[in-house]
Amino acid sequence: MNTAEKSRQLEQRRQRVRKRVIGTTERPRLNVFRSRSHIYAQVINDLNGSTLVAASSLDKDLRKTLKSTGSMEAAKAVGKLLADRAKAANVLTVVFDRGGRMYHGRIKALAEASREGGLQF
Repeated sequence: MNTAEKSRQLEQRRQRVRKRVIGTTERPRLNVFRSRSHIYAQVINDLNGSTLVAASSLDKDLRKTLKSTGSMEAAKAVGKLLADRAKAANVLTVVFDRGGRMYHGRIKALAEASREGGLQF
């Protein structure tokens, strides 16, 4: 299987998940994007099309403390930072959108750290 086929399959999985996961005002969507070197998460209200809260391994708060921005530690730190920012914005419950990726590794670490930080999903 070549790279184009893998990216096509990822896009199909992403669209399949997005058909079922919709963020509302009461329960916005927690979207996770993972690249090789960074991880990004944002809480989105799909009805308004607006981002309520965002955090990533590129944030100045985290870059100083992290050894590697693409590690499990970084994902946990981003999850905790996102949960803190979401609580400050009065967002307590979300719907988790794993972005077509398996619930494993860095995606799982971010989700569990967000739960420990107080988000419910």
